[in-house]
Amino acid sequence: MTAVSALPAVAAGPDLLGRSLRDVRISVTDRCNFRCPYCMPKARFGPGHRFLPRAEALDAREIVRLAGVFASLGVTKIRLTGGEPLLRPDLVEIVEGIALLGVPDIALTTNGALLRRQAVRLRNAGLHRVTVSLDSLDPAVFSAMSDSRVEVSEVLDGIAAAREAGLEPIKLNCVVQRGVNEDGLLDLVDFARREGLGLRCIEYMDVGSTNGWRKADVVSGEEILERVGAVYPLLEEDPDPGAVARTYRFADGAGDLGVITSVSRPFCGDCTRARLGVDGKLYTCLFATSGIDLREPLRTGADDDTLRRIVADRWKRRDDRYSELRGLGIAAGERIEMSYIGG
Repeated sequence: MTAVSALPAVAAGPDLLGRSLRDVRISVTDRCNFRCPYCMPKARFGPGHRFLPRAEALDAREIVRLAGVFASLGVTKIRLTGGEPLLRPDLVEIVEGIALLGVPDIALTTNGALLRRQAVRLRNAGLHRVTVSLDSLDPAVFSAMSDSRVEVSEVLDGIAAAREAGLEPIKLNCVVQRGVNEDGLLDLVDFARREGLGLRCIEYMDVGSTNGWRKADVVSGEEILERVGAVYPLLEEDPDPGAVARTYRFADGAGDLGVITSVSRPFCGDCTRARLGVDGKLYTCLFATSGIDLREPLRTGADDDTLRRIVADRWKRRDDRYSELRGLGIAAGERIEMSYIGG
């Protein structure tokens, strides 16, 4: 891909709650080779599901161009997500284009099943690091939670390939669900400590409208910390502004543990993140009910300055705080599925 230069950085300005735009998640595909019940339950995303037609998805150049617009507004971190981003044939081209923009932090979230065959190419293209979703090391639990024919050993092999390619630091994401995988949490902790990986435990969230979420199925961050801390003492680190995880160091120095507590302890007040859907819509919350269309102006001749104004104007009018409202019992509306806008 030909080099693309980002516009001079001009901050988007704070939103209505005083939050600045600093990082963007870009969903490059709504397709996935897993059918995790908390994200893409097979009952909704089965053989008859109609995925977004290719022509309606942003192409590589469009994604890179919008990444440049975001970078010009002060975004310093771009994470590529899906669906499963490694299913996208031109993912390396996308990474190359974003790397040419000079974005300081380019990351990828993946289920890891296809990482072995692509890790080196992605690193050479300019990808900095990866986060791998891994909910269990137990083959039976992993199979149930991924609802796929992929073996957990394939994911572990992908993690090893990422390390060999230099895509570090590597983080693991684990969605902890009551009665599903909570009993295997310490096995994941042991694995992460042994392999020098960061582990992020995520409270089961009501993302989208199809995963049958119940609050009773949530294992809270505090319970996770109690379970882990009873075996490995933890020391809380100073919070990183804009970070979604509360991070703790193991007292013996063997790595760290993060907990993402969107349900029990919302962090809306520190959220600096926007999301670009595979269809070119801009969403300003993971729990959004709608987004604004950037694809149409992009394809009808809008220049970069116009696109920048559209994004900055939407951000300045942002007042999203779904997780806080959920806690007050007043959040409502049918939400966009996570596979369309990334996690």
